[in-house]
Amino acid sequence: MSPNVASATTSLLTRPLLVRFVSIAGSATSFYLLLSCVPLYARSAGASANVAGLATSALTLASVAAYLVAPRLMARYGYRLVLAGGLLALGLPALALAASANIAVIMTGCAIRGIGFAFTCVAGGTISVALLPPGRRGEGLALVGFVSGVPAVATLPLGVWLAARVGFRPVLVAGGVAALAGLVSVPWLPRSGTMLPGGPAAEPADDPSGGPAGQAADRPLGVVAIVRDPALLRTAVKFAATTMAVGIIVTFLPMAVPRSAAGIAAAALLIEAAAAIGGRWLAGRHGDRHGAARLLVPGMLLAAAGTLTLALAAAPAIVPAAVPVAALAGAALFGTGFGMTQNASQTLMYDGVPEPGYGAVSAVWNLAYDGGMGLGAAGFGALAAGTGYPGAFALAAVVPLLALAAAGAAPEKHAQ
Repeated sequence: MSPNVASATTSLLTRPLLVRFVSIAGSATSFYLLLSCVPLYARSAGASANVAGLATSALTLASVAAYLVAPRLMARYGYRLVLAGGLLALGLPALALAASANIAVIMTGCAIRGIGFAFTCVAGGTISVALLPPGRRGEGLALVGFVSGVPAVATLPLGVWLAARVGFRPVLVAGGVAALAGLVSVPWLPRSGTMLPGGPAAEPADDPSGGPAGQAADRPLGVVAIVRDPALLRTAVKFAATTMAVGIIVTFLPMAVPRSAAGIAAAALLIEAAAAIGGRWLAGRHGDRHGAARLLVPGMLLAAAGTLTLALAAAPAIVPAAVPVAALAGAALFGTGFGMTQNASQTLMYDGVPEPGYGAVSAVWNLAYDGGMGLGAAGFGALAAGTGYPGAFALAAVVPLLALAAAGAAPEKHAQ
């Protein structure tokens, strides 16, 4: 049996990957349970709306900074130690917030949690991809995304719902405990510097182009090396252009639809999240068999079509009866396309580097994710003030198309 066939039939659910799922579920539950809850907690403590909003800003800005340094820390201290540090940084501040509603404590706690989340994403993501058989990497990444996506979908609204019924402190404690519980799995994960079960070959062939794939197997790659590779950078730019609409939809769709359709907006957000999980899974299975590069552009086009459809949901004066259908259909289209783009971009970037580059790829991919979301949410508010929500959604749908025009729609050289 050839190596490719062997890897394609290798089981995904190995014992180390199941152990890794524990820390994935713990970190995702902790992060999303408190994401919308903490700004409300600050508001209840007397902070103004603007100050309460800074809690999320502190978290995201700290995350972006931590993404840049995480690969270097992993090279020095190892995957497991950085992952453990991330779980501690997610969990302990949540317990501190439960003990004090002081605004300075809240802001500091959010910043530390942002650092912790970044560390869990980069170190944990590095471990996850190294545990996947190369021939089933796309499907494996979809499975990892499912394990993290389900807690995100469930706990994001749950945190606000529970806080209104049992108070903020029990929710904060639950968020802290969820992250700390993930620590029990860390000692059972493979050590850095060893061949991780199911991972790719320890010594990939040299790349005559001199890019990241040509680096020595034992030499960790940094973020700069990833960004300097044109193919990897183009893939990251395309993904970031698509994630801009995520920040827009999550932040502004409930405001854009009529108040009478508030239930439709909530249902659309749920459909979008579920469709993204499904899109990742379908893209993973198809990409492993036919190549992930074939799915990046169709995913971006589907996401653009979904965003454009949501413009109708934001324009009740034009076609009032179209609001529910446009909101739900647009969310389903966007979610499916975004899930495909997530999986395809992540698979392509990991395929373009040897194992020592996984940490840097994880950092750049997460930077594209969070950076795109932040830019989208910030820019859309200013745009909508001038064009209105329908026009702003229509213009947002053009962004992925512009990225394709600028970065190119052809498959990248590192594609399988």
